[in-house]
Order: sequence, then structure tokens, then C-alpha cells
Amino acid sequence: MPHPTRTWTPVCPLDRLDPDRGVAALIDGVQVALFRTADGLFALDNRDPVAGAYVLSRGIVGSRGGVPTVASPLHKQVYDLRTGVCLDLPGVAATRHDVRCRDGLVEVRLRQEE
Repeated sequence: MPHPTRTWTPVCPLDRLDPDRGVAALIDGVQVALFRTADGLFALDNRDPVAGAYVLSRGIVGSRGGVPTVASPLHKQVYDLRTGVCLDLPGVAATRHDVRCRDGLVEVRLRQEE
């Protein structure tokens, strides 16, 4: 099902995102988990695809083999922040959304499930 808008939505000032921590935002009815790391900004659906709970923003941010990751706080599956792909379970992924910073403001563009 397509999201109602495919435009960039302002979310918050960049300095409101703590490095290596997640935060949830509601954009057009979709819960998005935003992450700021040394590798950049990332946005995934906040819904953990394994547990079905909206908790990825509370996950542990880290890296695996140089890949920026978040580990689900429930069952500890690890997701690539760049793609949303689960590194522990083949075929499982969280939807990735486009994210950018313009003039100090974080903006997200929702994507359809891939």
C-alpha cells in the first residue's frame, strides 16, 4: 500500500538527535525510527519485522564489520541501517526511508515497503 505522500517532511533540528541513539517520529501515520551515527543519518520503520512491535528506535546502535546497525531491543536481531536488511535472518528487513539534513533540519521521505 503506498504512503499518502512521497515528499520530504521536516522532522526536527539535527541537534535534537543524539549521536548513536534512536528516536521515533510519526510521519503521515507511519512510525519512523531515526538514527544519527558517525556514518550519517538513517531512517527505518520503527516496527520490528520479527516481533511486530514498534521498538526499533529503542534499539542498540552499533556496527558489524563496518556496517552501521541497530539491534532490536526485543529479540536482538541486527539490522543494517543503510538498507534495513536483517543481518541475522535471511529474507527479513525493515523498510528503509530516505533521510537528509537541509539547513540544519532533518527531513524524511517515506518509501513503500520493498
